[in-house]
Amino acid sequence: MNERFVKHGTFVVERTYAASPERVYHAWADPIAKAKWFSKADSFDFQVGGREISSGGPPGGPIFTFDANYQELVPEQRIVYTYTLDSGGVRFSVSITTVELIKVEGGTKLIFTEQGAFFDGHDTPEIREHGTNIILDALGKVVEGED
Repeated sequence: MNERFVKHGTFVVERTYAASPERVYHAWADPIAKAKWFSKADSFDFQVGGREISSGGPPGGPIFTFDANYQELVPEQRIVYTYTLDSGGVRFSVSITTVELIKVEGGTKLIFTEQGAFFDGHDTPEIREHGTNIILDALGKVVEGED
């Protein structure tokens, strides 16, 4: 692909889980818990300034590398990280993601906001939002005890 361009996009996905903010936060903060709904991390340092790297993808499909740096962590309330997504040595995107956890009656409201720069048509905000919905559904099954 010779044409070089950037598509910027922001999307917000909301979920309400029948689980406490502590349980939902733990599912992000603990590498064993996170591996149940996200790809297993190759390295995992969940602290401000820490880094998480994981590789994975669909069976028989391309391998994607997620390389995140944690920028802001407020236990049981907020997770902010920046990340790149690469595949086959090609950078697909650079994003900043904010995960807000809000205690509500009977559980936790999660607000996931991603702002990204998507490169050269390798990925789009719409495709990323679709994947995020799948991932957050998997998170729900874990924190609500279905998985």
